[in-house]
Amino acid sequence: MGHRGERASCLRLLLLVLLLLAFCRGRIVRVPRGPLIRVVGTEVAIPCSVSDYDGPSEQNFDWEFSRETDFVRIVSTWDSTFTSEEYQKRVGRGDIKLRRSSNDAVELVIRNIQPADQGRYKCSTPSTDATVQGNYDAEVQVKVISDGLSVSGSKARSSTSLRLSEGDSFKLRCSAITASPEHTHLHVTWQVKSGSSWQDILSLTHEGKFQAGPGYEERYRSGDIRLDTGANDTYRLSVSQASSADGGAYRCLVSEWVRGADGSWQKIQEKSVEIATVSIQRTALDVVISTSNVSVTERDSLDLTCNITTDRSGIFQAEVMWYFSASPDDTLSDAQLLLSMDRDSVVSDSTLISLSHVDRNSYRLLVRDVDVEDSGYYFCEAAIWVPLHNGSWHKVVERTSAPVSVVVTALEPDYDVFLNASKTPKFSDDPTELSCRITNVQDTEANIRFTVSWYYRQHLPGDDVVTEELLASMDADWTLIPGDRGRERIQNGEIIFSKKSADTFSLRIQWTSESDRGDYFCVISAWSRHRNNSWVKSKDVTSASVNIFWATQDYTLTVEAVKLKPFFVAGHTFEMTCKVSSKNIKTPRYSVLITAEKPFTDQSNPNGTTRIISLNQDSVVRLEDWTDQTRVDGVVLEKVQENEFRYRMYQTQISDAGLYRCVVTAWSPGGGGMWREAVNGLSNPIQIDFQTSGPVFNVSVHSDSPTVYQGEVADLLCIVTTEGMPLEPDDMSFDVSWFAVRSFALDREPVLLASLDRRGIVTQSRRNGSSDLSLERISPLEFRLRVHGCEDHDFGNHYCVVTPWVRSATGVWQREPDIKAKPIFLSVKMDVLNAFKYPLLIGIGLATVIGLLSCLIGYCSSRWCCKKEVQETRRERRRLMSMEMD
Repeated sequence: MGHRGERASCLRLLLLVLLLLAFCRGRIVRVPRGPLIRVVGTEVAIPCSVSDYDGPSEQNFDWEFSRETDFVRIVSTWDSTFTSEEYQKRVGRGDIKLRRSSNDAVELVIRNIQPADQGRYKCSTPSTDATVQGNYDAEVQVKVISDGLSVSGSKARSSTSLRLSEGDSFKLRCSAITASPEHTHLHVTWQVKSGSSWQDILSLTHEGKFQAGPGYEERYRSGDIRLDTGANDTYRLSVSQASSADGGAYRCLVSEWVRGADGSWQKIQEKSVEIATVSIQRTALDVVISTSNVSVTERDSLDLTCNITTDRSGIFQAEVMWYFSASPDDTLSDAQLLLSMDRDSVVSDSTLISLSHVDRNSYRLLVRDVDVEDSGYYFCEAAIWVPLHNGSWHKVVERTSAPVSVVVTALEPDYDVFLNASKTPKFSDDPTELSCRITNVQDTEANIRFTVSWYYRQHLPGDDVVTEELLASMDADWTLIPGDRGRERIQNGEIIFSKKSADTFSLRIQWTSESDRGDYFCVISAWSRHRNNSWVKSKDVTSASVNIFWATQDYTLTVEAVKLKPFFVAGHTFEMTCKVSSKNIKTPRYSVLITAEKPFTDQSNPNGTTRIISLNQDSVVRLEDWTDQTRVDGVVLEKVQENEFRYRMYQTQISDAGLYRCVVTAWSPGGGGMWREAVNGLSNPIQIDFQTSGPVFNVSVHSDSPTVYQGEVADLLCIVTTEGMPLEPDDMSFDVSWFAVRSFALDREPVLLASLDRRGIVTQSRRNGSSDLSLERISPLEFRLRVHGCEDHDFGNHYCVVTPWVRSATGVWQREPDIKAKPIFLSVKMDVLNAFKYPLLIGIGLATVIGLLSCLIGYCSSRWCCKKEVQETRRERRRLMSMEMD
């Protein structure tokens, strides 16, 4: 019965809610919030919609107008005789009409609105509902303002024509001003038409934001397209590095916007003016080789010049590439690229071929030591590049010259050999370069080639026999064969053998060592090719030897430190310079390290020396052991001159007292482009000492209950006391850090629990257990650490470290040395009763349930499962008779 009563109550409540919803539901007619501000002469569309109605889905609408009190009927969707006499002509011409947007919404459209149309407009809907509920009409105020928008182009004429070349820049201007009585905003858009439709380039919206059109986003971000505002309400479009796609007609489209009563922006009119027609001319380029047919003798040089002519003006760069082909009909993909010069005049590497820029329009190709195989067709390809606004380059045109025929005739040579040292070392690790050149070549045969062999001869004292050692040689195919001496250095590229030209061979030792001192000579071998295409050595010519030697001396380095300001106090800037002088070091560079020996040391610096800041040989500055996060920019090390360095420390603290030195290391160029450490030097010490009579701080740790049970809260107090000169609480502040050592004998590393800086910011370390910490300042000199929900791992020695900060008379905060308190041991005990209470209750409950379940199983088994019928024999029950009765 109770459940049925509850169901009836719920049903009655649901019916009551539905009845209330039905009662509150009714027709709603909506129009925009007014007033609607429109410009005279423009087209106005006023929407009207209806919702929450009954009856057919398509609803009808009536529109009426009132200037003061009475409403005049304008137009209706269902009654053609609804229109009053004064609006019949305008409705008949279509100047006023209704445009249905859906079954429950229409728009009243008024073309060429006039000041007489200003007033209240009412939208009504005939009732199709079973009951009259809601509202059946809505009104909106329309305000007609005068046209104050003026858009014009340049003052000279309304439209201009611009003829530009690819890569040029141009600017277009338009003027837009409004004298509207309302507070309106302008939306300016620059558009271009290269086909049949206008495309947006860049807009300055009515909300003051720049908006790039489709396809112009990247150029707007790079700055190639900009829209700037100027005096007299002008809007300037700037286009840099124009391309062929920028050609077309340009116009300035301006729309006027006003904020409606609902806070949204509404466009009230729009005007445009064509500014200019821009045409982009393609760049013309002619590429011609100065000669037509060339004949050259073998071993001579082939000289060709490529001339380019262009109508391009302004800034541009040319790129030139020379090709070789065996046939005049080969394409660029089939031809061989000989050499190229990019737009930055960087020439690709080649030994026998060089490309030089003779003048602005001429590029010379020089092929040295031509061979019969060099006969063929040569042609050059040129391209014009123009810079873009973002620093990149754009290729505007590319042309290829007609091929030039080159014929090479053969000669048979005779020769001499000359060896000279183009580079000799003055120090160890300097490069050594020897050039072995073939001279006086005569009677050259076509099938002759030259190879070189390089030898080394060491100077020995006394009458010892001097032996020659082969460094490397070439076979007939110019394959390099390293000798036993320096084989590994040759494979590593430390010794380079090259053929710079047809008559010059080069030996270069990249980093000469003392073991390389001695005599060097070369042997040029001439090889003749027989008819079977085998090569046979026909002649060897040995050059004179060249001696490589330099004297060695020990390195010396002197460092002097000078304090620039002899007297200063805490809070001022400490400044010192380190002047370095060295001898017998080739082009030295110096790295500088500033160290400090402080009277107060910590465990991280057991020797008392702190590395502060360093500057390496590449002038890269690095903070070493400077850990003061509040003064990250407080130390500066800079290079004043090549051998002078300056160290500054701003806002010096009392804790900065100590001896400061410059540790300088001299570096010299080593092998492989690396720097080699030559010698170290240590400067004289510069002392920073502060005479102070400030207060003395002491720190202690106290706890009312150092022994707690698991789950309880442990309170630890860090108490700071002062001695000496008294200070106001506002003139001192403290950084407090709490540490714990999880042992009885303090033989483990301390663990940071939490810290509170002098600004009141608390930082906690990551914890593994479920206990939590809180750290707070309860008085100017007392700080409390609470351990909530203590666990076993929270035991141990706890202490705090305090860093005092004292404000000086000048208002500068000075950091005092850290003070460590004597630790206090926190013991966490286990509550035996609470620990075993729940296990005992759970055990007793489980035992009781298992016992009852066993009894139930035994009873059921004996009752139904193990029951048997037992036939018992009937026995007579007779009483025993008394012996006396017998």
